[in-house]
Amino acid sequence: MKNIFEIYALRYAGPVKRPAAVGMWNRDWGELAESSYYIWLIKGENENILVDTGIHPIQAEKMQLLNYVNPAELVTQINLKPEDINKIIITHLHLDHTNGVTLFSKASFYIQESEYNFWLKNPLAKRPPFMSTSDQESYKYLESLEGTDRLKIINGNFNIVDGIDCILSAGHTFGNQSVLVNTKKGKAIIGSDCGYYFKNYQEDWPSIYITNLPEWLKSYSMLREKVSSIEYLFPGHDPLMYENYPKITKNISRLV
Repeated sequence: MKNIFEIYALRYAGPVKRPAAVGMWNRDWGELAESSYYIWLIKGENENILVDTGIHPIQAEKMQLLNYVNPAELVTQINLKPEDINKIIITHLHLDHTNGVTLFSKASFYIQESEYNFWLKNPLAKRPPFMSTSDQESYKYLESLEGTDRLKIINGNFNIVDGIDCILSAGHTFGNQSVLVNTKKGKAIIGSDCGYYFKNYQEDWPSIYITNLPEWLKSYSMLREKVSSIEYLFPGHDPLMYENYPKITKNISRLV
């Protein structure tokens, strides 16, 4: 019998208003939509695993992020210390998901090989469209971990522990991955930016940041097949992940 886990959404900034077309590709031009910034905690009897690291306070100040809370401080609000986190799954290597890697000094990072190789090794990643969402500081830090136990480069679907699997779900980026979690309510998925909002999955419509649209749509089909119910397919930036779920603290909700 697989282990059972709970999933918590830790909101480290927002909600902020952005053009609606950022979240829903090529739609609702001229309108604004709210977005929030999250990391996630998968909590079990013997495991506390983070999904993504958020943004470091120095970068948050540069960006003037509204309602920002240090992700390491958020962890303490759920009775953990940053050093208690020994596994972090990085869904993809965009700034708002990786900039906080230095906040968790004891953790090992699990990243898809195709994702890592593109952002750190491929010259195309230095071109302006990709540089606009990249984070060179976190890449340098991750590169410094090469050859150590703290950098786990994985290739495709991968079992982290019994009841938690990384699922390659490309399209948003080359090696975007989602996290399949066994919970009391069945199989839930942290999709991160595979969908910015719940309605991305419901309406089969991705966000504006597309690396490979056909692969993205295939990922939608695959994730909807794997999850027990589409309501347990959690997106990357939807304010509803905090507003519509039981509050644990001012910035933390329990999703399932």
